[in-house]
Amino acid sequence: MSALKLETLNGSYSIHRFQHSAEIPAAVLKGKFYNITMTDDELSIVCDSEIEVKSDLCDNGWSCIRIAGVLDLALTGILAEISDILAKDDIPIFAISTYNTDYILVKRDRLNSAMAALKESGYLVIT
Repeated sequence: MSALKLETLNGSYSIHRFQHSAEIPAAVLKGKFYNITMTDDELSIVCDSEIEVKSDLCDNGWSCIRIAGVLDLALTGILAEISDILAKDDIPIFAISTYNTDYILVKRDRLNSAMAALKESGYLVIT
């Protein structure tokens, strides 16, 4: 599984938390990359840091790594393996999965360390 290609998305990203009942800010929907998750407890939004969003909590300064290509939904352990590699280097992640692929957000100041650890573990790093 380690032959997967990884690429970084341009930009800096923010992770926002809202009350469950909050409305999704319209500005978020104009971004090139965003993720919206609503649960019984909260509304979480990941978006470009340049988009002004007033949220209850916000954590700025994240970079985004994408697994290049389309993954088969039957594959197992992809995020677990990446998470394990980064955990060994004390690099926290925020993971997002879509139908096609997975995205791993790491703090911007840890991106180079994260990519080096993943490359050392056999991942193909695209820059």
